[in-house]
Amino acid sequence: MSVAFIWVVSPNSEVSNCFGFLESAREGNRLFDSSKYISRDRSLICHSKFKRGNKKNWKYSSSNADLSYSYSGKKGKSPIVSSLVANPAGEVATSSEQKVYDVVLKQAALVKKQLKNAEDYDVKPDIVLPGTLSLLSEAYDRCGEVCAEYAKTFYLGTLLMTPERRRAIWAIYVWCRRTDELVDGPNASHITPKALDRWESRLEDIFRGRPFDMLDAALSDTVTRFPVDTQPFKDMIEGMRMDLIKSRYKNFDELYLYCYYVAGTVGLMSVPIMGIAPETQATTESVYNAALALGIANQLTNILRDVGEDARRGRVYLPQDELAQAGLSDEDIFAGKVTDKWRSFMKNQIKRARLFFDDAEKGVTELNSASRWPVWASLLLYRQILDEIEANDYNNFTRRAYVSKPKKVFALPVAYAKSLVSPSRTSSLIQA
Repeated sequence: MSVAFIWVVSPNSEVSNCFGFLESAREGNRLFDSSKYISRDRSLICHSKFKRGNKKNWKYSSSNADLSYSYSGKKGKSPIVSSLVANPAGEVATSSEQKVYDVVLKQAALVKKQLKNAEDYDVKPDIVLPGTLSLLSEAYDRCGEVCAEYAKTFYLGTLLMTPERRRAIWAIYVWCRRTDELVDGPNASHITPKALDRWESRLEDIFRGRPFDMLDAALSDTVTRFPVDTQPFKDMIEGMRMDLIKSRYKNFDELYLYCYYVAGTVGLMSVPIMGIAPETQATTESVYNAALALGIANQLTNILRDVGEDARRGRVYLPQDELAQAGLSDEDIFAGKVTDKWRSFMKNQIKRARLFFDDAEKGVTELNSASRWPVWASLLLYRQILDEIEANDYNNFTRRAYVSKPKKVFALPVAYAKSLVSPSRTSSLIQA
């Protein structure tokens, strides 16, 4: 295997360093083996409880996992949602939703700047060093192989995208999987905070145009072509840091931030690659919020599916205050018994996840027409996992909910049909 890339981010970097890394990759001296990506699902594409207009204000109430709505703000403006919360000392702190929304605004502004400067959402023109084009193509092909092996349905959908967007999504997918493997892979027990610091330093080198191996090189090329910011990538690494030190979440606000770190970030990385339909009337911020919604929904679904598996690892990714309100505790989860209390608790958790899926649906149609199918497929299939948990009588302790092959096959043409819907039919839903 070998690497190549396009020098755009850091034109003054030393080419000899680059090819030193290429030769290291060719000899197999990579930090991670890309052929062994085994981890919990962290899905591409991704919310926030930010709605548009309607003069209501969304508030989250942890009681019974219900969401209540009370929002203010002019139509077309982005209201601040639960932006301030008081801690026990009476000090005012920023909520997780507001922290995430601040990142959303930054990403949306980056895309708007790109649109204004280029008057087009497409990729930047190629700037290729002699002799590197074939190496770069090989790097992207390897990313595609990894995506095809570990995300078959999503990979199939990417084949309908333009070659540039398809390859870029593959590069981002592989980086996310490698990052996830740091704490969930076979060497996870040896990973330390310093190792994650080194991984973040390596990320910074990628954005400077100094990749370490062939897979890094594909991402380095991608971030020169699309308006992708480094913050979501750094935030995902922060989620990995949380996994090293945190195994409980006292409320949904904490869990929401974790879900953003490990899955919602992928939406912010991916929207610039997927592209926004030029004919849409939806705002850039609303499209990003819908992408976040899908990521949060997918991760909440992962958590609900893997309750038993996580418990065997000593982890409980469920809001502690809501467990207590339902008359449950960690001990009940470790015991793994399905009771009426557990069923009632799970119904509310599933209800919340479905609300995020509902929000996500409103934005998928606003994506570039060639990019919608894989996103719709991901949404429909992940949503069905919740149905399977219900079909298993909420036994997610010893039974793993999964979507059968016939259901997957049926979902693909449904997703394709939905991908053909014009944005003009749904943009009013996002604005309203």
